[in-house]
Amino acid sequence: MLKHIVRCSLFRFQGRQYFPLLMTGVILVLSMLVGCGPSTEDLEAVEYTPLPGDDWKISTPEEQALDPMLVAELYYNAAELETLYGLLVVKNGYLIAEGYFNEGSVEQKARLQSATKSYTSALVGIALDQGYLSSVDQKMMDFFPEFAGQITDSRKNQITIRDMLQMRAGYPWEESTAELFEMLYHGFRPSLLVDVPLVRAAGSDFEYSSLTSHLLGIIVARATDMDLKSFAEEHLFSPLNVEVGDWIQDWEGYYNGHADLHFTARDMAKFGLLYLEDGEYEGNRIISAEWVHDSLQTYSEDAWDYEVGRNFRDIGYGYQWWSARAGDHRFNLAWGHGGQQIVLVDELNMVIVVTADPLFGQHGDGPWKHEKANLNLVADFINSLPSE
Repeated sequence: MLKHIVRCSLFRFQGRQYFPLLMTGVILVLSMLVGCGPSTEDLEAVEYTPLPGDDWKISTPEEQALDPMLVAELYYNAAELETLYGLLVVKNGYLIAEGYFNEGSVEQKARLQSATKSYTSALVGIALDQGYLSSVDQKMMDFFPEFAGQITDSRKNQITIRDMLQMRAGYPWEESTAELFEMLYHGFRPSLLVDVPLVRAAGSDFEYSSLTSHLLGIIVARATDMDLKSFAEEHLFSPLNVEVGDWIQDWEGYYNGHADLHFTARDMAKFGLLYLEDGEYEGNRIISAEWVHDSLQTYSEDAWDYEVGRNFRDIGYGYQWWSARAGDHRFNLAWGHGGQQIVLVDELNMVIVVTADPLFGQHGDGPWKHEKANLNLVADFINSLPSE
């Protein structure tokens, strides 16, 4: 009992002795944490005024009822990222913030990577609106009759355009095996719909597949009897007044429906605004409002298995569009490797565009770290915005 009292007394004595030192340490740590963020002076020095140009109506955050300090913090954080090229914010149809970093510039036509898939979805919708396609329930194999006798898995005969749009065709994710990964970068061809085995029945569950998106593009080309680029130029790009850069073709000359479109950040923002405005651009109907609505629904929940960030949650999938939640805000996005993004925050009437190093051919933890940083930059900003 005496030993216990001695030990407790010694502890209390040492606690009193070191208490001032302990408190000093706590105060130091707290001051460091408080000092981690930018100061008001830092934020006031951030420049994000849109560059001159006649392709966008220009405004300011204040004029569009948005806190300019939140926008300044977005651009302050953007300047710290190693692979970011461009960052635009559009609010109420006005370009209110614009900045370019590292190798980026206003003239740069960025490689959209898989954000291309959302454009392919738009072209499917336009083909439906114009009667080239009769229904999303048409079968994939209706457009590939030359392979009908080569199909050994009868489940492939049941794949519909709807399944393909929702990433439920059953084809595997190309990054799941070394062989499929090599196929992705070697280039697709139509016959792969025969050669690549299904990993699940059509319509049964989500399975991300770039081959599926490429086949969608071929379906549009065959249904319209035009190459995909020409159809897009006439019915999507020209009406938006955007200028496409490179667009890679497969081994048989079909434009990639899954990747490799090139656009400037400003032209990407026009595509986002088209969806935010329910398929209209400058008063002209380009895509039906019904198609826009259907495209941005969530048909698959928990569609991404990897942790992105605390404000990038509840990741879902629509018609070749992703969706996620940042705090109280639900948003949709076209998402490409490296962190290319066209983000729609419908409740705030906002479009955010990110272009970045496409990290072509680079995969693994290192590239994913950079991609996550670009994704979280936007998600953290959205989380900071008050509801309207």
